[in-house]
Amino acid sequence: MLQQYKHILVAVDGSYEAEIAFKKAIAVAQRNDAELLLVHIVDTRAFQNVSSFDSAMVEQVTAAAKKTMADYVQTAQDAGLQDVSYTIEYGAPKTVIARDIPKERQIDLIMIGATGLNAVERLLIGSVTAYVTREAPCDVLVVRTDLANKPVLATTKQPSPDNEE
Repeated sequence: MLQQYKHILVAVDGSYEAEIAFKKAIAVAQRNDAELLLVHIVDTRAFQNVSSFDSAMVEQVTAAAKKTMADYVQTAQDAGLQDVSYTIEYGAPKTVIARDIPKERQIDLIMIGATGLNAVERLLIGSVTAYVTREAPCDVLVVRTDLANKPVLATTKQPSPDNEE
């Protein structure tokens, strides 16, 4: 029996890795005739140390995220995907992506970009991708390559030199 996914979640955060994951998620959703749910998490921990914290700051971040997410939805629809939507959530990205949304929305596949963190950052704050792969109740596909399936250097947004033809 062929595995078929019906509810695919892709996490987008503005990084190049997330952009590639989004593009591949469109193709996977089309092949599976699946719903594609885009999620952007506003990490509320980022505002904890801001002494002049007010709701206007969160509103600005949310407004920018809504614009970006609407653009992603339009891109998916232009590619022929009909069942696409988005949600903007607030909290710790790790738990929202790995636990909360999959339970609420019956997600059966999470697609997420490989981490853009260096070794020190992973040690200090941990990788969202690593956490999601360990804790999610469904399948997780970590996207590490571009659309031509070649590894990509996130810092240059170019194919890795050892993969050039």
